[in-house]
Amino acid sequence: MSYWQEALLILGMMAVTFGVRYPVLKLSGRVHMPAWLVKALGYVPVAVLSAIAVPIMLAPQGEFLLSMKNEYLVAGVFAIVFAAFTKHLLWTIVLGMSLFLVLRFLA
Repeated sequence: MSYWQEALLILGMMAVTFGVRYPVLKLSGRVHMPAWLVKALGYVPVAVLSAIAVPIMLAPQGEFLLSMKNEYLVAGVFAIVFAAFTKHLLWTIVLGMSLFLVLRFLA
């Protein structure tokens, strides 16, 4: 693929992304959403992140691995428990990633 084809492809992806998102953002202040919908939309980030993280934690190499040898699962469960008790996002990320790196490279 040439430089100009790549540039055109990137510009096209940008236009599609902008075209899909801009109307929603433009109308967001004008359209009133019911309280139940606003509450339900609050769960979307948690659901999306769970859908991404759980398969990685349970099957890191494509096969289901439920053991202490699975550093993804051990560090993930630790991070979930730590976050539930402390509610501190930055420390959860730092300690969870630190534990993962220790298990991955030093254990």
